Amino acid sequence: MNKADKILVAGAAGMVGSALVRALLARGFENILGTIHRKAPDFGPTAAGRVRLEPLDLMDQASVRAFFERERPDHVFLAAAKVGGIHANNTFPADFIHANLAIQTSVIHSAYQAGVQRLLFLGSSCIYPRDCPPPIRESYLLTGPLEATNRPYAVAKIAGIEMCWAYNRQYGTRYLAVMPTNLYGPGDNYDLQTSHVLPALIRKAHEAKMRGDRSFTVWGTGTPRREFLYSDDLADACVLLMGEAGKTESLFNDQEPPLVNIGCGEDVTIAELAKMVAEAVGFEGEIVFDTGKPDGTPQKLLDVSRMNGLGWRPSVALLAGIGLAYGDYVRSLG
Repeated sequence: MNKADKILVAGAAGMVGSALVRALLARGFENILGTIHRKAPDFGPTAAGRVRLEPLDLMDQASVRAFFERERPDHVFLAAAKVGGIHANNTFPADFIHANLAIQTSVIHSAYQAGVQRLLFLGSSCIYPRDCPPPIRESYLLTGPLEATNRPYAVAKIAGIEMCWAYNRQYGTRYLAVMPTNLYGPGDNYDLQTSHVLPALIRKAHEAKMRGDRSFTVWGTGTPRREFLYSDDLADACVLLMGEAGKTESLFNDQEPPLVNIGCGEDVTIAELAKMVAEAVGFEGEIVFDTGKPDGTPQKLLDVSRMNGLGWRPSVALLAGIGLAYGDYVRSLG
């Protein structure tokens, strides 16, 4: 990518999209275009004249096609998605599969029609079979049954990977799919009905501390293991992948999808995570586990050897990242 290339970040107001904008700004890119569906974060004085944000309904195929025909971006980061935790996925399965299929179909096809050669599609580690052995390699895709609690979302993301691969084979594009592990960071969703586990724990621990409660409750047994990555580390990896075209050329072939895992290579139990959150928040009471609630997949540790082979490593350790995320949450309360 050249510094003056027009780079589109679809979903620039979200946690991942805003991290991508920050990463591009930090690397000196001068022509960043973002689509938003809600109020976007303030990217600071360095964004002036370098970042342009436009409201766009990415589920509206006609509007997306017209947008791409008008803007003709050189590179696309597809970070827009409907996301949520176990409760949200269980409660609104139709919403999750419909929204994500609509967004992916509109953006990927419109990018091809507008002549975009380089696109990076962001998926999720939930695409992999529920019981595949850790660490999870990219080759494990479609080798077993999915986790039931997020199957509609996972199927939609698998379709996005297949779209990237199909367009590459048929049209010679270089569309890449990255599968990040569990993400957290600035701009995360802290709604207890729709959030992922880490922001939910941060909110629960904070509110328990503020009320002076003796305990807070965590869903499940606490035994599942999860890997976590700070959103700015993910953005750093994604920009590296888009910029290192020569080093990723081997991913574009007829034998396997253009798929790359992104994670830190280490995991913790939910019980260990809850203790780390309590420490960061300053909550000194008891952590209670509601074993009547679902655990989800037992373990989702990714094999990140492909990213490590490019010389990339995350820079934010989990406990430090939780502290940063907690500070962001407190600031969001006003």
